[in-house]
Amino acid sequence: MSSTSSNVVFDDIFTIYAIDKEGRKFDRVSRLYARSKNYDMDMTLDYDVELFHVSNDQTVAMALASSLSRDSAQAGAGEGADVEDKDRDVWRPDGKGRRGLEEDYDYVMYGRVYRFDGGNAETVTVYASFGGLLLSLTGSFRHMANIVLNDPIFILLRK
Repeated sequence: MSSTSSNVVFDDIFTIYAIDKEGRKFDRVSRLYARSKNYDMDMTLDYDVELFHVSNDQTVAMALASSLSRDSAQAGAGEGADVEDKDRDVWRPDGKGRRGLEEDYDYVMYGRVYRFDGGNAETVTVYASFGGLLLSLTGSFRHMANIVLNDPIFILLRK
């Protein structure tokens, strides 16, 4: 899928096929299992059930982004790129009236990519941790080429 921002390193639409299939271990946390429509990716994600309610067979849009700031073309005319560079690592880039990517999604978490596993020549798995809530994303390495080990990352979900 095409991204609306240069900060988006991956995006796709996923259909949830299971939730807590191995049982629930924490009161506020569930684990969802989903398959993407466009890139044939498999996702496993821990999420806060009080903040984000989903069910089996529901579709969600998921994006991974290196920053919540929008690209300079969307930031507006004038100072554009200088402001975007300054705000690149800011959690809330809308401090001066600008809207960040988080405004377009229902659920956002900040974390870090901590591991890559190569399955075969074509398939890899990326692992990220969002304060202990884990993500694994498995599929073709071509679709995850912009995801960098040890880089901070945001996951954005929308129903």
